Amino acid sequence: MEIKKIYPFLISCLFLAINLFAQHETSTWTDIQLQRLIDGNKRFTDSKPMHGNQTRERRSEVAKGQKPFAVVVTCSDSRVPPEIIFDQGLGDLFVIRTAGNIIDDIGLGSIEYAVEHLGVQLIVVLGHERCGAVDAAVKGGHAGGHIQNLIEAIRPVVEKEKNNKGDLLDNSVKANVQMVVKQLNSSEPILKEFVHEKKLTIVGARYDLDDGVVTILH
Repeated sequence: MEIKKIYPFLISCLFLAINLFAQHETSTWTDIQLQRLIDGNKRFTDSKPMHGNQTRERRSEVAKGQKPFAVVVTCSDSRVPPEIIFDQGLGDLFVIRTAGNIIDDIGLGSIEYAVEHLGVQLIVVLGHERCGAVDAAVKGGHAGGHIQNLIEAIRPVVEKEKNNKGDLLDNSVKANVQMVVKQLNSSEPILKEFVHEKKLTIVGARYDLDDGVVTILH
């Protein structure tokens, strides 16, 4: 085969190899960061927290700029503080919290900032056992003020879970997490593109109030 015919083929192979390597590196990186959260949660549940990155030196370091390794989208519930249950410190997590871990446009903008400008490649959507917002959607009725907006956002997943076996509240908590994961995966124009290019991984998880364990939902 002539050199001039081989050259374009070699170039194509090179670019394919580079792309596959980059995807593998991204996957490996997010796996490491997810394991970092899991390991931190294990220390928390074992009552052996390291309280890392909470020193005066760390405070001075992150005062100059932030580079969190993960976004955590979770409920505003006072019993579910991400930095504590994952045993992380200053500048480690970029946290978005709303009752029922519901995401609106403001929340999406916050996440997009973390992904596009801070380089975060991992998002964890964290629901929790006996979530009050989900429980309100399960019980039905009408809530006063803007609380009703939260209930209406969660109600569709409750309706889908009513015919499934098991505890309706816990099933709805998990389904609500998966709904938000799906919402983030398909959010245009930024998050969907990053997911498509294998530059972003989004996973769901559930926190157990009783034993403190975070379980990744598949």
